[in-house]
Amino acid sequence: MMEKVGEENSEEVKVLEENSEEVKVLEDQIQHLQAEVEALQHHQQDNQKDRTLHCGGHLQDAMWYLCGQKKGGGGAEQVVSRLKEEVEELEEDLKLQTQINSISVKSCSTKTLRSSSRELVQQLCISGRCSELVFHVEFQLSELKEGEEAQRTISDLNVVMDTSDLDLNSFLSGVEETRDLLLLFRTLRTFSDRCDDRRRTFQHFQEKYPSVVSLPGGCRSEVMTLNHPDLPGCVLFIHWSIEVSGGGGVSPKIELQTKIPDEALQLFPSQPVGGAAAAFQSLLRILGAEAAMESVIMAVGLLTND
Repeated sequence: MMEKVGEENSEEVKVLEENSEEVKVLEDQIQHLQAEVEALQHHQQDNQKDRTLHCGGHLQDAMWYLCGQKKGGGGAEQVVSRLKEEVEELEEDLKLQTQINSISVKSCSTKTLRSSSRELVQQLCISGRCSELVFHVEFQLSELKEGEEAQRTISDLNVVMDTSDLDLNSFLSGVEETRDLLLLFRTLRTFSDRCDDRRRTFQHFQEKYPSVVSLPGGCRSEVMTLNHPDLPGCVLFIHWSIEVSGGGGVSPKIELQTKIPDEALQLFPSQPVGGAAAAFQSLLRILGAEAAMESVIMAVGLLTND
């Protein structure tokens, strides 16, 4: 009887030992799985840091909510409402900025090239319009954190603009070298304003004197022609170009050019028609562009009784 009991105890001990080994194996597997889960969580956090949106206020709260990590009070409706308010505020601010600086941004995209706790490098592409000038700007923006301060630098600036103006193209090449975005947009605005001044002036004279003034290249061209109805070969050209210096200075250059046959010159025996260009420059300095142009039209007798 004692022998039978001893055998049963032995079998129970053996079973317990086997169960203990299985428990140990399961515990090892659980620890291994916990380590894998922890590693995956760290990896996910690193990816989230790389995709961090640099935003604040209601927009940041909304992103926390959408990620399932509620921060602060308020439910979904309240978060969406606050997000809508912030978007409306941003749209109103963008509208105001567009009215002030005449630059309208059509699209803006950002791509993160490199991200860490100390450095953030992004590729930005901005497309827009300044009056009739359409532009596309690409550049890299690097932000390096030193303590509480952050230093931003621009590199690889590329400006694409459809223009045949040699001075403006030369200026754009210089800006790409200096990477001065503020100078770029300030000069674009000034250049665009001067182009609008020229367009308005040319249109004004064409509407006021349709039988005399013509714009062969359209109202945005650099040349306005003055034709005498009775002298087809007698033509005056007013060439209005806009010069842009390397430093961003914008200034108009208006010149009078003549195309007068010998027969027409005989009609002005007492007037130095050959010196009309120099006389026009004097008028410009005294009267200004619009008054000088109208004075030329009246002085040489181009007007007829319309």
